[in-house]
Amino acid sequence: MSEPETLTVDINGFQTRIWRKGSGPKLGYLAGFGGLPRWMPFLDELAKTRTVIVPSVPGFPGGDRGHTILDSHLDWMLALRDLLEKADLVGADLAGSSVGASLVAEMAALWPASVRRLALIAPFGLFDDKDPPTDPWAQRADAVPGLLCADPEIYKGMKAAPEGANSIEWPIEQVRASEAAARIFWPLGNTRIEKRLRLIQAPTLLLWGSEDKIMPRTYADKFAAGISGKTEIKTIAGAGHLAELDKPVEVAKAISDFTA
Repeated sequence: MSEPETLTVDINGFQTRIWRKGSGPKLGYLAGFGGLPRWMPFLDELAKTRTVIVPSVPGFPGGDRGHTILDSHLDWMLALRDLLEKADLVGADLAGSSVGASLVAEMAALWPASVRRLALIAPFGLFDDKDPPTDPWAQRADAVPGLLCADPEIYKGMKAAPEGANSIEWPIEQVRASEAAARIFWPLGNTRIEKRLRLIQAPTLLLWGSEDKIMPRTYADKFAAGISGKTEIKTIAGAGHLAELDKPVEVAKAISDFTA
């Protein structure tokens, strides 16, 4: 598995990483809970037919401490708009997972012309007290891998420090990612995105792992009902909340087929 090209851009005074790999039409991807400390097989699958561009969300691995000055939802949206522009993704297809899926959905709602097609893997943003999501920030650290992936070893492998990594900085970066997501989605992952879903005009694919222990499957229907554009829901058998980690080939194929 070859390494992607790494670019660095300035977002609000912080150096932010952008990965790029492949050829063909551009497809942007924002990572799910925990961010991307390393490249993953799912992205290689997408890069077989697309130019995959992966900007780091502020505060996530590769996003430095950019989350520390984002105090409101508007702050986050403007920072992400700037990031997508600098990543050359305006008008491209966008995909996201978990917390990243909620963020790309917000981009499609606030700036409809900036997104061609949308692929959302179990997005955060909604809350139903009759069927609440699991709060990942309230869990013991050793329980989180099993909540995020059907196979917890996959998530552990994603987060394991690579050989030669700074032994002090690596765990700090992983904790920072959880903190950054909490700044956007606290409390309970609820951003009241239901008020903005009707503004999404882009055709939208909603992907859900059959073994998702974070976001109930009913939330796929809630998102689909709120979005104005055409929607399609697909369940990924044997996958957890971060379905792209458990089933990289299946998830990549679903996205590639939908955005073709």
